[in-house]
Amino acid sequence: MADLHDLTALEQAQGIRSGELSPVELTEHYLARIERLDDTLGAFLTRTPDLARKQATDAESEATAARREGRELPPLHGVPVPVKDLSQVAGVRCTMGSRALADHVPTVDDHVVGKLRTGGTILLGKTNTPEFGLPCYTENELAPPARTPWDLARSAGGSSGGAAAAVAAGLAPLAHATDGGGSIRIPASVCGLFGIKPSRGRISGGPLLHDISGLATAGPLARTVADAATLLDVLAGAMPGDPFAAPALPPGETFAEQARRDPGRLRIACLTKAPVPGTEVHADCRTATTDTAALLTGLGHEVEELSLPADDGILLAFTRVWSVLAASRPVPPEGEKLLMPLTRYLRDRGAEVSGTDFARSMYAFRMLSQSLADGLMPPGGYDVILSPTLAAPPAEVGALRNDADPQAEFAAIGAFSPFTALYNATGQPAVNVPVQWNAEGLPIGVMLAGRYGDEATLIALSAQLEQARPWAGRTPSMW
Repeated sequence: MADLHDLTALEQAQGIRSGELSPVELTEHYLARIERLDDTLGAFLTRTPDLARKQATDAESEATAARREGRELPPLHGVPVPVKDLSQVAGVRCTMGSRALADHVPTVDDHVVGKLRTGGTILLGKTNTPEFGLPCYTENELAPPARTPWDLARSAGGSSGGAAAAVAAGLAPLAHATDGGGSIRIPASVCGLFGIKPSRGRISGGPLLHDISGLATAGPLARTVADAATLLDVLAGAMPGDPFAAPALPPGETFAEQARRDPGRLRIACLTKAPVPGTEVHADCRTATTDTAALLTGLGHEVEELSLPADDGILLAFTRVWSVLAASRPVPPEGEKLLMPLTRYLRDRGAEVSGTDFARSMYAFRMLSQSLADGLMPPGGYDVILSPTLAAPPAEVGALRNDADPQAEFAAIGAFSPFTALYNATGQPAVNVPVQWNAEGLPIGVMLAGRYGDEATLIALSAQLEQARPWAGRTPSMW
């Protein structure tokens, strides 16, 4: 007999709508799993059992009333969705992974949290993240490192490592995450999940910490394409004051519906060489990509090899902008000495970037966006770009961190994840698809990127891959 965490989020939501499943029962199930497994896994920075129980009770009452009155409920009503600890929940500790903010309790919700509340979801807690989400692993000085449940000696990636670990180990059915340089797709890859980095402006970053560079966005992590697409529906939508807004779907359409449609015959570019000078791609990651290309060809798509020139200029531009974002994070004066070496290194470097250099870096992003847009637009262009998500299999805990030499650490981070930041710079949507595992039983993700504003094609294509080679039933031993 299946356990409750074996159900997809949509199956759980359907059970709640029909009255066959109680939000209270579901919440207690996940709270018990967190209590039993999370000290090993490192998925949560802050647990919120009291709040979760109250929200579950309220969700159950609302579901009962909706059945009695014949009203529709939001698509994920009563389903637990933890929030990454870079986003603010009023009345709940928000550390951003830093000792400098260990006691910070915000008084207002981020817009994404407001949407989750309106959607009737349940907050199990705040998921683990590295300090300010800066590196692609999840290790900080507040909690144990987040580990992939496929091999507890290895990192869950970052910076949404806690969110990915929770979903992959069955501590939550799906999760809110964020991505400024790969932080959804990297942990999705090493934890065997489907993750969506939406188009720039698809999800509001307000009201307090708008990312004026356009690099960062929130997005969903889930076991299935349909679950992730449904959470994207819940989170999506521009808010007053947003600096960007992605094109909306046609009236009446949802992202969840895209997971049920045929993508049609697509022209797909296959990229296996990293666009970062001097970066080698591990054989497992190349093989995962070429095998997926063959699968796509077998599904009727046209797949062609593509090579992007390695460009030091884009790497320099990203480093400058990333450093400025690190320097812009609000830290109380007495907290500076509590920051980790990589954070201090990036903040120092960001403080040295001139306004002119920052503007030139943003201009480089826009020129890159235009170049890729020209290559993706029909006629004659590509619909989707396929590539490895990462340049190497999941790294061991501590392997990328280098407190003694943060400059070398930052270079190692770039070499591990040379493909992902490209689409943060351009604002295009990109997803990690977990169709491959290596000989050691470790998940090896592949990435699909599409035209700006066209998450729909990526969702439909990913669902086609999921149907051809299902992955959700493949679970780690601690499941």
